[in-house]
Amino acid sequence: MSPRKSAAEAHRTRERIVERSVAVASVEGLQGLTIGRLATDLGISKSGLLGHFGTKEILQLAALRHASEVFSRAVWEPASDTEPGLARLRAVCEAWTTYLDRERVTFPGGCLFTTSAVEFDARTPGRVRDAVVKLHQVWRHRLLGDIRHAVVSGELPPATDPDQLVFELTGIFLSLNHTVQLFGDTTAPDRTRRAVERLLG
Repeated sequence: MSPRKSAAEAHRTRERIVERSVAVASVEGLQGLTIGRLATDLGISKSGLLGHFGTKEILQLAALRHASEVFSRAVWEPASDTEPGLARLRAVCEAWTTYLDRERVTFPGGCLFTTSAVEFDARTPGRVRDAVVKLHQVWRHRLLGDIRHAVVSGELPPATDPDQLVFELTGIFLSLNHTVQLFGDTTAPDRTRRAVERLLG
């Protein structure tokens, strides 16, 4: 086997491990990831799996990064070329709603990017919790940027508190994920759209 082919196969195996890790973690949490479970699911040895990641923590971080990339591709990228401000904020919220309602292949148990915040909010600081915090801070910063732009441009009232608006928007989408996953409520996406519309006017 050529070195190039060997490297390509190793890369594909690593991708399979990460994708399966995200699917499992979306149901059982990042703490629920086990080397033995993943090795069995993928039909590879524990030592082979550890050869790619070394530790459970590194695997958790890889799964979290992948989940964040999926979220960004589904929610941010479709709206990224929209005019900054209220138009882009509305586009992001619509993409976010659709994503939480329909993304089941990658996240059979719900959005890992969303649920990781609940899983790790009370845990002691560490690499995984720190990564969760950082990813959510980046997302909050993106939302704040468009809200502040909308205020400056007059699209939102001058008295708008951007941090408060991000707080309320985040609450709406946490509720959407919870309502869809726990209750299977098919009305939740439309309720979300109405709640967003009341906030953004």
